[in-house]
This record gives sequence, structure tokens and C-alpha cells, in this order.
Amino acid sequence: MTTPSATTEPSSAPLAPLQTTDRTRFTRYGHRQVTDRAALHDVLDSALVAHVAVVRETPTPAAVVLPIASARDGESLLLHGSTGGGLLRAATTGATVTATVTVLDGVVYARTVFDSSMNYRCAVIYGVPTVVPDDEKEEALRVLSEHLMPGRWAEVRRPTRRELAATLVLRLPLEEASVKVRAAGASEDGEEDPAAWAGVLPLHTAVGAPRTGDDVPAGVPVPASVTTGAQRLAGWLPPYR
Repeated sequence: MTTPSATTEPSSAPLAPLQTTDRTRFTRYGHRQVTDRAALHDVLDSALVAHVAVVRETPTPAAVVLPIASARDGESLLLHGSTGGGLLRAATTGATVTATVTVLDGVVYARTVFDSSMNYRCAVIYGVPTVVPDDEKEEALRVLSEHLMPGRWAEVRRPTRRELAATLVLRLPLEEASVKVRAAGASEDGEEDPAAWAGVLPLHTAVGAPRTGDDVPAGVPVPASVTTGAQRLAGWLPPYR
């Protein structure tokens, strides 16, 4: 099941394939590389968090990786953070960042530990992010909100000017990206114990019952956005076939 993003393309619009560059070309398991741009959209739309890497020069030079709430907006990835966050500030200097998103679909049990693996969908994006300007920030936050909590934006008040000022949203273009997919059973060399079990343990998102906050007045019902969000999360990971 593919979850639609908050911003979708017209069904008649053809999607240009992903271009292979020196950074996106696979040196191993090239048969798992997917250049279909729709596959990139699928990975990004099936996750809530991207891990973003950037080289920070101060106070001590280091390559830093941070998990950041993300949402696809057409042909870009929105990254949500605070204006006080050091990593996001470092990402506004014009430096190239790398964002990765991984969805695990299953654990592959082979008849040897060496041949065991995982089924997954993974995207790696390279690019120079730009700061979403103030006049576009509220719409960017709506896209992020609809991706995380579909329908919630219409149920609560809009962000205040103070809240908007404290929030930083980056836009990372999807111009240079790679997608790697594994969706298969065990790959073995024939020297295994034929009596041992082999197969796939599918993984999926488990959604619990909503827990109403202690300070919510009695009688306030669980809103529709919570139900919608639970249904969307529970259906993100497809069964193994």
C-alpha cells in the first residue's frame, strides 16, 4: 500500500526517472537500484523521519547525523526543526547535505546467518537545502502536519507568529537521489542444511489505542484525525509476497 503525500502530482503527468550520478551509482548489488521516481516518492511517503547528515565546522569539526521530521512536497523534501538547532543552522550555509530514509519490510531468515538479510526500501538524497521563506512557511508546516497527522490542521488553531518565528523549515530538492529495494526471500548458495527453516518475517507498524491527555476535559471525543492517522500508519508497510 502506498501512502499519498500531502502534495500529489496529477495522474497524467509523467515522472522523469532518477538520473544516475557518481554519487548515486551503486558499486554493489546494482540490480537493487531503482530509477523509477515513483519508487522514491513511495519511500519518502512511507516514513515520518529522515536522517540528515551535514559537516558542522564549529565548535569542533564533525560529520553529524540528526533524525528530522520530514514530508515530501512534490519534488522536494521538507525538513522541520527549530531556529535554535545547530545542525539545521549548519545546513543553511550552502553546504551539501545527505538525507536518508529507510523502510524495513521484513527480516529474511536464510539457512545460514551469513545469507540472512532484510527486505527494505531505502532512499538517499544529496543536495543543498534552502530555507523556506516566511511567506511560505505556514503552508510548508501544513504539508508536514498533514503527512504526520492527516486532518489535524483543520481541527486546531494555526501557528502563531511567535511559533512561526521559532520554526525553521528546509526544502531539499529531489534532483539527485538513489533508491535501493530488496523484496525477496533468502538467497543461498546451496551449501545449507536442507532441514533448516528459511523464510521471511514481515514487519509492519503496530498502532495502539489513543491515550487522552490528563488535562483534556471529560467528554471530549477522540478526533477524526487520530483515527485517520492510525489507519494510515497501520497500512504503510505492505505484506511480504
